[in-house]
Amino acid sequence: MKKLFLFTFISLFILSNAGFSQEATKKITLEDIWSKGSFRPAFINEIRSMKDGEHYCVLESNSIKKYSYRDGNMESLIIDASTIKLPDGKKLEIDDYQFSKDEFKILISTNTEAIYRHSSISDFYIWDIKSGKLSELSSGGKIRLAEFSPDGNKIAFARNNNMFVKNLTDNKELQITTDGLNNNIIYGSTDWVYEEEFSFTKAFFWSPDGSKLAYYRFDESKVKQYTMTTWGDLYPEQYEYKYPKAGEDNSVVNIFTYDANTSKITKMDIGAENNQYIPRIYWTALPNTLAILRMNRLQNKLEILLNNANDGSSKIIYTETNKYYIEITDDIQFLNNNQFVITSEKDGYNHIYLYDLSGKLIKQLTTGKWDVVNIKGIDEKNKLIYYIAAESAPYNKDLCVIKFDGSRKTTLSTKSGTNDANFSNTFKYYIGTFTDANTPGIYSINTANGKEIKVLESNEKLTKTLKTFGFTKKEFRKLKTEEGVELNYWMIKPADFDSTKKYPLFMYVYGGPGHNTVTNSYGYSDLSWFEMLAQKGYIVVSVDNRGTAFRGEEFKKCTYKELGKLETEDQISAAIYFGNQRYIDKDRIGIFGWSYGGYMSTLCMTKGADYFKAGIAVAPVTNWKYYDNIYTERFMRTPQENPSGYDDNSPINHVKKLKGKYLLVHGTGDDNVHVQNSMDLITALVNANKQFEMQFYPNKNHSIYGGITRFHLYTRMTEFILKNL
Repeated sequence: MKKLFLFTFISLFILSNAGFSQEATKKITLEDIWSKGSFRPAFINEIRSMKDGEHYCVLESNSIKKYSYRDGNMESLIIDASTIKLPDGKKLEIDDYQFSKDEFKILISTNTEAIYRHSSISDFYIWDIKSGKLSELSSGGKIRLAEFSPDGNKIAFARNNNMFVKNLTDNKELQITTDGLNNNIIYGSTDWVYEEEFSFTKAFFWSPDGSKLAYYRFDESKVKQYTMTTWGDLYPEQYEYKYPKAGEDNSVVNIFTYDANTSKITKMDIGAENNQYIPRIYWTALPNTLAILRMNRLQNKLEILLNNANDGSSKIIYTETNKYYIEITDDIQFLNNNQFVITSEKDGYNHIYLYDLSGKLIKQLTTGKWDVVNIKGIDEKNKLIYYIAAESAPYNKDLCVIKFDGSRKTTLSTKSGTNDANFSNTFKYYIGTFTDANTPGIYSINTANGKEIKVLESNEKLTKTLKTFGFTKKEFRKLKTEEGVELNYWMIKPADFDSTKKYPLFMYVYGGPGHNTVTNSYGYSDLSWFEMLAQKGYIVVSVDNRGTAFRGEEFKKCTYKELGKLETEDQISAAIYFGNQRYIDKDRIGIFGWSYGGYMSTLCMTKGADYFKAGIAVAPVTNWKYYDNIYTERFMRTPQENPSGYDDNSPINHVKKLKGKYLLVHGTGDDNVHVQNSMDLITALVNANKQFEMQFYPNKNHSIYGGITRFHLYTRMTEFILKNL
């Protein structure tokens, strides 16, 4: 249940002073949202800066096109895949691409098949730009990952849980590991829980000179297997994979290096403890020196080791501890001047720190009662760090820059909303993305100082469509709970809102650690659905409870060891607050959530049964002992250490309190939040003689999509709301 899980519908919202027409000329339908895609914005996909820093490439219409940063004009067509055929005669479809260092070759993935949320296998081909020839990377079957070496002469890849290196000079393929085995040993990629909770799948990394390859080895032989039934055949099949639940054994992880010149394999010293995590590794600018991040099982102690890649020896250069937990991000970056940048919450807010490779703190670069969201790029030549901050408000994302010495902090973005940036290799330009609650994505080329050169995509057509359908303005406000806690929320009202009337209220919740639904950004699926409900006479709101992000460490981590307790209290308090407003019918309040939000909506329907008339839970966790150990133990410790934390806020233990109408939805192929959660909840509901409704989707995963599935799901939920709220 990573933040990274939260597919498009959760990146939706909020706050803008500008609204759309209050007179709807068209009614929003589910067909508009899920069949026609009427509110889907245009995107610019797979942007790659060229090495000269003056040009970038974009994947569009199955072609890779080269554009100029200077004016945004297309300069050349690098490859038109529609004219290229694969050995089997089928047309080449580019799923992803990567240039060699000299940019004369392109590594292309195609025929991609998903494994889990982020992982996949593909066929890989090399396109030689000069000769115009396509060649297969390897004939041994589909590959999980592939990457050029920095010198462009080799490609490393993983297949069947083993590591391979292809030498492009003599076209020889070398298998460098041999004991990889499904559900047992993994090389070069991650196990399920690392993929989901540490957010990476490629677990091999070339040294800067291309002479060595560092890679992970996962031994998951002691991790217990979870079995899912795959329906559709006469005899359903059983799919088994390793899934470590809270308190259970993890994979044993080791790091190795492979010397491409001598074929020597060396094991890195990461300590004698096996019950730990290695969430990141990086090559430094020091010759043959690998930085390895080591974290204890409780995830409240982080160390950085410097390892000699030739003999594996190590030393600790950085140690950080926290009374709660430490989250792993990609914001640690090792610089060419033997320094590194890292973000930390150790002063109570997430800020940027600069260290040298001896572990000496040079300077805390950002300060203040606001959080850095992430680092977007480091211009070492000009000693500048570009980053996104939630400084103006927790729901806004601003693009900023600061010097290595902490001076000249500048906010580059000029619009209030959600800003992002993709920088050129030389940091002379960036492609900026802006959106707010009422504005679909605007893509523009900008100079490094924030000056706009050209708008590449304005989504003007969609903006007009939203006006045509009478999308209403979202109001951004604050409320105080009965405990005096101030919470941010957004509200969507019907276009013909009359404050003298009473309206049913529909609350949307996620509420999980470090994740906000109250964001000043545009989203098209659930946003459109909420607007449709507003057209039908509902007021829709979402509240960021305690535990959500960008209000400092204490606000986010106060739910530690008691997930669900304070969050539910806040949502119930919000329902009471709204029910006291003269325009809300306090007897017609409903709530909906997905994943962690499904957990929250179920708790609200049970522990808050007196305040919610109807609720929908999609793919909910029902007891944290069923969920994976990295995520769960980060916030809860183990079930053995904290049994009351797990049981006191499990909806299963509160089903007798259910009063309202309750709809439970789950995909049977959910590899993330197992359908076991819903099955055990159903058992408890039946034993308590509580009536409810349920909707299962055979073989569908956590996102419950594919074909007509989403249309079917939202039809079901809409009918439930109209009938029961």
